[in-house]
Amino acid sequence: MERYEGKKVVIIGGTSGIGLATAKMLVDGRARVLVTGRSQAGLDSAQKELGNDALVVSSDARSLTDIDALASRVKAEFDTFDLLFVNAGFSLFAPLENTTETTFDEMFNLNAKGPFFSVQKLAPLINQGGAVVLTTSTANIKGMPMIAAYGGAKAALRSFARTFAAELLPRGIRVNAVSPGPTETPIIGKAFPDKATADQLMAQMREAVPMKRFGKAEEVAKAVLFLAFDATFTTGAELPVDGGWSQL
Repeated sequence: MERYEGKKVVIIGGTSGIGLATAKMLVDGRARVLVTGRSQAGLDSAQKELGNDALVVSSDARSLTDIDALASRVKAEFDTFDLLFVNAGFSLFAPLENTTETTFDEMFNLNAKGPFFSVQKLAPLINQGGAVVLTTSTANIKGMPMIAAYGGAKAALRSFARTFAAELLPRGIRVNAVSPGPTETPIIGKAFPDKATADQLMAQMREAVPMKRFGKAEEVAKAVLFLAFDATFTTGAELPVDGGWSQL
């Protein structure tokens, strides 16, 4: 029997980066996996990488209408499932004086509001003894310039992890968070306004990390799966996967 055979998993934000790496490990372990994404190119690419053993669904993690539709789709495909990995997230860089209401709302809708209602709508379908893993960030505990709205939204998500853990405890559902530091994913390049700025800020981040490198998506995925299936006496916790950045 393969490692995850018989398990059913939903990954919100699973068509690239950490979400896709996690999905690939699960599919390789014979789990049934449903991943979501927004762009058609990302959906097509993920389906090609994951093969026919995975369901790749178009869903906007910011939209309550899409979240309701996703819950209905999961119910139809899986009935119940074992792991909800809420991974969709993105950072927009702007100093305090240039942060607009639109940017602020975008950061909170994607990184806090969407995850809140995703758990609300999908938790009733999670099996007794199942798990929820949320993707937070080192930005929720470090004062990092230019990402105030993102850091605040991720701090809210960290708080949700504790409250969700307390509320879902009677059903034996564990809720934890994985907190990545700088990670090599396609989204890194998109987050910066131009290549020169990207190169400068990425070099600064690499130097700031005690291990002097970016993490790999697969390294974070292993932590997600640990929290989901192996850390059976752990709930309400946040596991940093950041090369020591938040700890040293």
